[in-house]
Amino acid sequence: MAASTRALFLSCFHGGGAEVSRHLALRPRYPSMPRRPRTVAVTGDASEAGGSGGDLEAAKGAAEKEEEKVAVFAVTGMTCSACAGSVEKAVKRLPGIHDAAVDVLGGRAQVVFYPAFVSEEKIREAIEDVGFEAKLINEEVREKNILVCRLHIKGMTCTSCTNTVESALQAFPGVQRASVALATEEAEIRYDRRIVAANQLIQAVEETGFEAVLITTGEDRSRIDLKIDGVLNERLIMILESSIQALPGVEDIKVDTELHKITISYKPDQTGPRDLIEVIESATSGDVTASIYPEAEGREHHRYGEINRYKQSFLWSLVFTIPVFLTSMVFMYIPGTKDGLDKKVVNMMSIGELLRWILSTPVQFIIGRKFYTGAYKAMCHGSPNMDVLIALGTNTAYFYSVYSVLRAATSENYMSNDFFETSSMLISFILLGKYLEILAKGKTSEAIAKLMDLAPETATLLIHDHEGNVVGENEIDSRLIQKNDVIKVVPGGKVASDGFVIWGQSHVNESMITGESRPVAKRKGDTVIGGTVNENGVLHVRATFVGSESALAQIVRLVESAQMAKAPVQKFADQISRVFVPLVIVLSVLTWLVWFLAGRFHGYPRSWIPSSMDSFQLALQFGISVMVIACPCALGLATPTAVMVATGVGASQGVLIKGGQALESAHKVDCIVFDKTGTLTIGKPVVVNTRLLKNMVLREFYDYVAAAEDNSEHPLAKAIVEHAKKLHSEENHIWPEARDFISVPGHGVKANISDNILIVGNKSFMLSSSIDIPLEALEILTEEEEKAQTAIIVAMDQEVVGIISVSDPIKPNANDVISYLKSMNVESIMVTGDNWGTANAIGKEVGIEKIIAEAKPEQKAEKVKELQLSGKTVAMVGDGINDSPALVSADVGLAIGAGTDVAIEAADIVLMKSNLEDVVTAIDLSRKTFFRIRMNYVWALGYNIIGIPIAAGVLFPSFRFRLPPWVAGAAMAASSVSVVCWSLLLRYYKSPKTFAN
Repeated sequence: MAASTRALFLSCFHGGGAEVSRHLALRPRYPSMPRRPRTVAVTGDASEAGGSGGDLEAAKGAAEKEEEKVAVFAVTGMTCSACAGSVEKAVKRLPGIHDAAVDVLGGRAQVVFYPAFVSEEKIREAIEDVGFEAKLINEEVREKNILVCRLHIKGMTCTSCTNTVESALQAFPGVQRASVALATEEAEIRYDRRIVAANQLIQAVEETGFEAVLITTGEDRSRIDLKIDGVLNERLIMILESSIQALPGVEDIKVDTELHKITISYKPDQTGPRDLIEVIESATSGDVTASIYPEAEGREHHRYGEINRYKQSFLWSLVFTIPVFLTSMVFMYIPGTKDGLDKKVVNMMSIGELLRWILSTPVQFIIGRKFYTGAYKAMCHGSPNMDVLIALGTNTAYFYSVYSVLRAATSENYMSNDFFETSSMLISFILLGKYLEILAKGKTSEAIAKLMDLAPETATLLIHDHEGNVVGENEIDSRLIQKNDVIKVVPGGKVASDGFVIWGQSHVNESMITGESRPVAKRKGDTVIGGTVNENGVLHVRATFVGSESALAQIVRLVESAQMAKAPVQKFADQISRVFVPLVIVLSVLTWLVWFLAGRFHGYPRSWIPSSMDSFQLALQFGISVMVIACPCALGLATPTAVMVATGVGASQGVLIKGGQALESAHKVDCIVFDKTGTLTIGKPVVVNTRLLKNMVLREFYDYVAAAEDNSEHPLAKAIVEHAKKLHSEENHIWPEARDFISVPGHGVKANISDNILIVGNKSFMLSSSIDIPLEALEILTEEEEKAQTAIIVAMDQEVVGIISVSDPIKPNANDVISYLKSMNVESIMVTGDNWGTANAIGKEVGIEKIIAEAKPEQKAEKVKELQLSGKTVAMVGDGINDSPALVSADVGLAIGAGTDVAIEAADIVLMKSNLEDVVTAIDLSRKTFFRIRMNYVWALGYNIIGIPIAAGVLFPSFRFRLPPWVAGAAMAASSVSVVCWSLLLRYYKSPKTFAN
């Protein structure tokens, strides 16, 4: 299982996105796993002698051909969508397939592939292998034109902002899909580079009033930013450009003299960052040094920068707001200071009023300028947001206060009543709330940060001579590792990149990547994964996948894509946000109008109004309170923050969830359909029992059998040979020679071993070979079949000498998993292509009552649809090609991580550890996540539904209770922080205790 799990990461995670077909609609309903054509297999022999072996050269030569081809096949025999699914999945499992689409009505299959890794003939054979006739009718060469760009967007505060940016991007020509996430402050845009460029997308975002910073254009696998230290002039720049351009594989160079940065696009198979740095430093004779550019443009830098900006703004606002607060609400009640503050300066304008005006002005216009710019840009695009409410509320308080103070300064009897403390304290509390909110939001992506931290900072590079001997070693930045470098990994050290062992043996702890709890033995030729820990022994590893191509980087990328994908429930918040701000503005104006008119025409009892206010000022306070207490931010953060934390937590526990839709569907699941082989069972046959019917030594018996079965490729034969090896202490035991070997498919094998005629096979093979089966053997056969085990008869010289029982063992805890699912009110059903006898035996052992056996792939999908029509929300758990139609048909598809690439591509959730108990974890995590989301919505909606009427003064006539605007603003800021913190509690999620061990 460990080997198959590792194979997943080195084949499935090393990939790129799928390109949408121009001719056949290809609309996946979930993010696909990253894929890339696998390189030519490199053997241990080829890896020696400094990597000059033929296989390496072949891989290098093949990788240089980067163009894609599009082939169209005429496929006959397809009758339904299940047939089309079978063809599509069979093609996609081939190496070098970029994408495939099947048109069942037109009888066509269009395949986008890399000719360096797979041929049209191989694709045609793959289609015919699943039972359909295929003929090539058209082919063309295609470049990779559909890319996925990621942008960091500054200044978004609520879902109204994200909707504005998303709409602007969606309307841009060449953009196929745009998704904007408030929680991560990022946009993911799928675009056609022939129509639109990444800088145009940035411009489109900035035209909506937000700042956009490029994270990736979709081509970053061959792009690097280098920092240049030294004085740059025109001559040096010209030398640098010409020297770098002369390197093989360099495609583009951009020099930014202000930032001292060089951006280089290159082919990673021909050059790398270390070569580029060496050329730069040698070309300038040491006048200039180069290093990898600090990730100053990365997400963490932006987040920390934003945190610092809000922190500085808040602290500066306190410098002015605290004196304003003291002069208006504290010193006014202290006799000595009150007299000083009440002293008149000009007519009726007092010293206190003048001080508050002076102190609140910097807060309003300098510290709070971001609210002005945000509100202006939002109004320009007709999408009012939170900034509009804050700007209106604070401006109303500030400018009314200015009017009141100026009127007092020009009057001898007008008593001024200012609200300067309202505007300054309101801005201060909102800045504090945003600061805390950003701090909390940063915690939601901790899982990704932990994954990225797995990679070591440095690596030991081995230097070889021309004969392949190690002549030295250098410690380098791990980001400078290039393909085919040989890296030394010491005991206790981390593997710096994906690769394969060319020397040494050890055990490697891969639990942080694959979830495999036991260290995995590694020797020459075995693959290793970057970020894993070497337990003992020294390894020399040849790097194959580095940087963003590594399995670790691909996992991070998948989790990031999942966090970008919106859950359907998010649409609820989006709909509310479109009308929320305009509605609040209307309510605020109505509140002020109602209170003002009531006081003007009906009058209030004097006890209702504070001595320092009139009815107009009281109504104004109510109106401002309504405007600033309303909070669309909490609604906008309710879903994405919970989804972000859940997908990160899931990834850390070996459950890769492909976005919010998968999470939302999973929490509704009330029926799970299990495949048998590889899902409920381990998927690898092993010998479980041996019954000798003749007096002979067990090891001698297995020597004979293994000698014959060693020539067979059948899984049962391999299981017998593996069992026979365990009976010998030496590692490479040599079996007796097998002469006259005959293999009869579906029956068994026959061979001459040491002058003994050995026949190994099933009952029908024995009878056809004229061998009498004794009664004792027949009883054993019946007994083993009832146990769902395969009985293999061994006959020597026409006499039955033994029976070997082979079984596919049930996975540990399978019974407990089914039992726990039942306690969660989830029904379990087993659908398998195996015979009824075996299916019933397995079902009985694991506790599944509903069983469907001898089912074809399309019948599995039909069963899923039948259950859905009965009103159930169905999840399908499988691992093979034959499961992919059902995985696609199910509401939630869960793929066992050790399964085929096809099943993993088709699934919504990938169980990386291949442990069945992770099915429970996935369902339980989704339920707890959506409990958090529901509670977030209850709080966000409840806060607004209750808070707005209180701010409007509904309690004032009865209880004389009113909410000052600055208190309302503090409550508004607290609501967003509370929603984020509630989502953050998911970080402490633990899978059910039943499976904790």
